Amino acid sequence: MADIVAGYLRKHQPDWERCWIAELDGQRVGSVFVLRKSPTVAQLRMLILTAPARGRGLGALLIDECIAFARSKNYKKMVLWTNSCLGIARDIYARRGFQLIKSEPYIGFGKDLISETWALRL
Repeated sequence: MADIVAGYLRKHQPDWERCWIAELDGQRVGSVFVLRKSPTVAQLRMLILTAPARGRGLGALLIDECIAFARSKNYKKMVLWTNSCLGIARDIYARRGFQLIKSEPYIGFGKDLISETWALRL
């Protein structure tokens, strides 16, 4: 994750990319990024919420902000990569119209996992 953030800072395109940080009671409890994958494709990255922030609708709010931003920049599509075991995040994406377009097994974090790529037409 540190590499992703470092890359964002090194190559940041402020007209096309954003980061949101969620706060709860004055504490930072989550974040999400929109990166420019191509002139027509935005990439959603690193939706992260701490345990105390979960179940409060913050994940959905962050995703809604990302989608609104991407639309305001006239991106045609938004893509994201996740793991199949992240059910709540997957539900947020699906409720907003993202569709699963690819899945494949891999070994990550010392476990057998299934990666997923989702896409949303904007």
